Amino acid sequence: MNSFAFLLAPLALLLPAVAAGLPDASTPQSETARATPEAESAPVGLESPAAAPFRVLDNARKTPTENQVRIEQRVIVRIAPSSPRTVARSMDRIAEDTDRFEEERVGDCVPIGAIAAVQPANNNRLLFFMRDRRVLSAALERSCNSEDYYLGFYVERSGDGQLCSRRDKLQSRAGASCRFTKLSRLVAERD
Repeated sequence: MNSFAFLLAPLALLLPAVAAGLPDASTPQSETARATPEAESAPVGLESPAAAPFRVLDNARKTPTENQVRIEQRVIVRIAPSSPRTVARSMDRIAEDTDRFEEERVGDCVPIGAIAAVQPANNNRLLFFMRDRRVLSAALERSCNSEDYYLGFYVERSGDGQLCSRRDKLQSRAGASCRFTKLSRLVAERD
């Protein structure tokens, strides 16, 4: 019995609002005919100021909609951090008998799909481990910290599919957002 009363409680709350919208029996028919057009268009019982949101919704349904479609496409690429085994293998391929490297300048852009993994390095740089077994070094802007990219980064794919210095922002999973200023290739240091 108690659960039945619980189900009828919302209906009991609506009864005064519905009764307020019904015409009074003592009111002559001519007075109700002189009601404003706004009152006639409002649903029964919703003439109070609290009914304004319902009128807005009702008017929105009546306005003609324009047949306009806007399609946007964004592709976000995630570059994952590298495993320690991948780092060791890549560094061994570069130089087998030295642990010192120098940087050789390459172009400003690299294909996004060619980056296999990333790792933060010293001097505010990121190491990009490429699918063709090269290791590239990307110098970040001064205001950035390479340690923010220990979990990898996200980048929005551009129309040309390239990741370019001073153009594309690298979004770290920690919330940092930076551009890199210079791209170079790591090679074994020559004696």
